[in-house]
Amino acid sequence: MICDEPVSALDVSVQAQILGLLEDLKERFRLTLVFIAHDLAVVKNVSDRILVMYLGKVCELAPSADLIGRPAHPYTKALIASIPGGGLDLPPADTLISGEPPSPVSPPTGCRFRTRCPRAAARCAQEEPQIRRIGEDHWLACHFPD
Repeated sequence: MICDEPVSALDVSVQAQILGLLEDLKERFRLTLVFIAHDLAVVKNVSDRILVMYLGKVCELAPSADLIGRPAHPYTKALIASIPGGGLDLPPADTLISGEPPSPVSPPTGCRFRTRCPRAAARCAQEEPQIRRIGEDHWLACHFPD
């Protein structure tokens, strides 16, 4: 089942009810949910694995606990740092990411995140990073991971 921003415009109590209903449906009918959302705080609570994308390109893929506990991509770190009480010792999100998002109609060459990335180098403009395994079930697309 594809759930595209199913709780984004709902208050917290209604969000919890909808998320509980989705979890019940998932277990009862052995469903796989593709849960699309911008709110990583919600995503981490409903997902077994998380795929982080930026302007349509994969940044990082890992089991939820691994991705939240050990993010390797700068964009993933900024998303986690923006979760109130996220639990990781990360600097504030606004120090991990800068500038305005580029146009999705005319994305940057190479790494799409490079115009906002604190680690960006010349290679990032010339070459799109390929996704590669960095752990047992942890994948990353970044030239300069942690």
